[in-house]
Amino acid sequence: MSESKGFTLWFTGLSGAGKTTISEIVAEELTKRGSRLEILDGDIVRENLSKGLGFSKEDRDINIRRIAFVADLLSRNGVPVITAAISPYREIRQEARDLMGERFIEVYIEASVDACAERDVKGLYAKAFAGEIKEFTGVSDPYEAPENPEIALKTEDEEPEESAARLLAYLEERQLIPAAVAS
Repeated sequence: MSESKGFTLWFTGLSGAGKTTISEIVAEELTKRGSRLEILDGDIVRENLSKGLGFSKEDRDINIRRIAFVADLLSRNGVPVITAAISPYREIRQEARDLMGERFIEVYIEASVDACAERDVKGLYAKAFAGEIKEFTGVSDPYEAPENPEIALKTEDEEPEESAARLLAYLEERQLIPAAVAS
């Protein structure tokens, strides 16, 4: 892809909703189409860019501001970015949207707490339900679902590949990525 259009796919949703899984499928497809992109996964960013931050609202907001800052730098320079962080609060997601303008595409990875708890391989929900984890989003800390995301992917109703295909079709429709080449 010679002329890359920068944009940020801002994945938001509960832990276990499918953000990382879908982002990896989308990234693989975009790479096949010649895109040079970056993924800012919440867990990886916390380990490297936001080490030492806790899970208070203030610390979560700082973490999301850092992700938005990096996503803005990359996307305004023509690099497509995928962020995959819970980003539970509407106000801070709106800050990211305001920073990036048209380059910001909110992707709501929608799944219920029950569905996420069923998928939970790390056992985090069980610990949160037992009160062992404080400030756990969706259990003891709020998750404010997007009111008007550009696209919502309901991962209880479709497989990750279907969700990724719908997102890719949306990006093609907006002419942000080239159409897939039939093989």
